[in-house]
Amino acid sequence: MARRNKPEKRPIPPDARYSNVNVQIFINKVMRQGRKSTAERVVYDAFNRIESQTGRDPLDVFQQGLRNATPVLEVKPRRVGGATYQVPVEIRPDRRLALAMRWLLNSARSRSGRSMAEKLAAELLDAANNTGAAIKRRDDTHRMAEANRAFVHYRW
Repeated sequence: MARRNKPEKRPIPPDARYSNVNVQIFINKVMRQGRKSTAERVVYDAFNRIESQTGRDPLDVFQQGLRNATPVLEVKPRRVGGATYQVPVEIRPDRRLALAMRWLLNSARSRSGRSMAEKLAAELLDAANNTGAAIKRRDDTHRMAEANRAFVHYRW
């Protein structure tokens, strides 16, 4: 594995409807097998459902849900003298966003419901209200990091 230089980050253009980069990243994560138009339709249908159910701006609900699902700490295994410790570390901002989106999407996919747009809308609303599977995942991650705070001095 080359350690000399990191590849440059490609800029992601904002999405067409909301001109928001995070919405475009989320659409790209929803996308499977290169079907971008299908992923856009699912996300925008979910946003329309959110707007019709709550009357609030769906972009605000999305951003609030993303903020609520974003973790701050995680644990990484660190091997010291034959023993492996779970060491709590802070998460880089780009990884925080990726984890929050991944957790929202996975919990929406595992929900029971008719269409993906319905499941995604329900999960985003739950995340905005600080409930749901993605929030539970974040809380579990934080709880594990808090429980292993004694090993913070092994941070590298």
